[in-house]
Amino acid sequence: MIYSHRLRFRAAEREDIPRFVTWLNDPDVRRHLSLIYPLSRAEEEEWFNRMLKSPAAEHVMVIEIRQGDGWKPIGNISLMDIQWIERSAELGLFIGEKEEWGKGYGTEAVKLLLRHGFQTLNLHRIFLRVHEDNLRGIRAYERAGFIHEGRLRQAVYREGLFYDMLIMSVLRDEWQDGDQSLG
Repeated sequence: MIYSHRLRFRAAEREDIPRFVTWLNDPDVRRHLSLIYPLSRAEEEEWFNRMLKSPAAEHVMVIEIRQGDGWKPIGNISLMDIQWIERSAELGLFIGEKEEWGKGYGTEAVKLLLRHGFQTLNLHRIFLRVHEDNLRGIRAYERAGFIHEGRLRQAVYREGLFYDMLIMSVLRDEWQDGDQSLG
């Protein structure tokens, strides 16, 4: 497991599938993801099986927060499409528990994954794609050290409107690991 002061990452388990389906079928959660249609448990099980066949460094991790003496799952995070020669990867994240939105968990999770990517996996560049209207996500990524590097104009179509897709990244030599909140 990977820990910070307030949260931890653990491996996603088959038992998490119903929770993932509930989260991903919530229109508010799904709004800024690439999902358009409702998701069935069978589809999520197929995704889970494919994920298990991918390299271990690309497996989805469940984000959990401390709750009393235990841990509460609130979302998931991963590094995807790791390119080992370029030492580059794409970050994916969502917080599925809406009552935990706005509490800084997204920023903290991103910082923790950056630490893992740069220190453990020896990556050089971590990037992400974010819809231009995902203002909460953009702020979290900026606070974690991501820099705007590009814009795919009108690349997302949702609810009758086109939105730009922003590309953000952080390079290892730009990254600061002085954040004491990570523990």
